Amino acid sequence: MSSSDRPENEAEDLSGTTLRVYRYLFRQGKPVGVHEVQRGVGLQAASSAHYHLRKLLESGLVTETPAGYAVDRVLFEGMVRVGRFVVPVQTTFAAFFATILFFLLTVLRPTQVYAVWALALVMACVAVVAFTTQAVLAYSRSAS
Repeated sequence: MSSSDRPENEAEDLSGTTLRVYRYLFRQGKPVGVHEVQRGVGLQAASSAHYHLRKLLESGLVTETPAGYAVDRVLFEGMVRVGRFVVPVQTTFAAFFATILFFLLTVLRPTQVYAVWALALVMACVAVVAFTTQAVLAYSRSAS
């Protein structure tokens, strides 16, 4: 099967150790050698790491550079890398609305309750809960 015949979402094709190797490379964010993959994923032999890296190369998901193997195509849509962590993009929205909620409750708190302020408070609470729930669900889907 050529790369043009492949389905859009190849994460479904990845499973087991090959998926773990792909995630490890994705989290590193830089080219990684075979032995580093072996240690990072907890494989018994370098040949096992090499086998899974070859599968990823053949599928077009990673490239081989002089410095090692690196992710060529990102499959985890909706995820952003923050340092060495991979978090759902919904996390940024949850943090944004949590900040708004904080300011509504502290800095922007009126001396008496106004309907507009109460509505803004409710909307911020709903947004924080909704985006936090979506972030947790996205993270649990990507971790499985």
